[in-house]
Amino acid sequence: MAHPLIPQIIELASPVAEDLGLEIVDVVFHTNHRPPVLRMDIRNPQQDTGLDDCERMSRALEATLDTADVIPDAYVLEVSSPGISRQLVADREFVSFKGFPAIVTLSEPYEGHTEWTGQLIKRDETAVFLNQKGRAIAIPRSLITRVQLDERH
Repeated sequence: MAHPLIPQIIELASPVAEDLGLEIVDVVFHTNHRPPVLRMDIRNPQQDTGLDDCERMSRALEATLDTADVIPDAYVLEVSSPGISRQLVADREFVSFKGFPAIVTLSEPYEGHTEWTGQLIKRDETAVFLNQKGRAIAIPRSLITRVQLDERH
C-alpha cells in the first residue's frame, strides 16, 4: 500500500520535474528505514536519463519539500532513473517499448498461465498484446497485476 503522503509529494514534485523537462515515473516512501527513504524515479523524455538529471531533480525537489514541510522528520531523498527492469504503467511506455521482451503477471490464471512472456505489441482499453513466437496473445487488463520489461532476454 502506498504511503499516505505520496499524493501530496507527487503534487509538489510534478511542477518541479516539469520545469526541468523531466517526468516522474514512480514514488515510494520507505518508512521502515531509519531514517525513512523517499525514492523517486524520474525520466527524461528527450534523451536517456542521466546522473545530471537526477542531481538537478534532487536539488530542486529537496528545496521544495523542505519549504512545504510535508515530511515532518528527517528523511533521505533518492532520485534515480527507473532502469530497464521496471514496471510499465503509462500508455506512452507501452508505445516506447513496443517490440521489447516483457513479462505480464496476472492475479489469476488466464488460459492456464499466471505469467506470460513475449514481445510487447501494444496495450488498449481491454488488453495487453504480446507476440509469442509469431502468435499474438491478448491478455485481459482486468487480470493484469504487473507488466515489466524482461531483462533476461
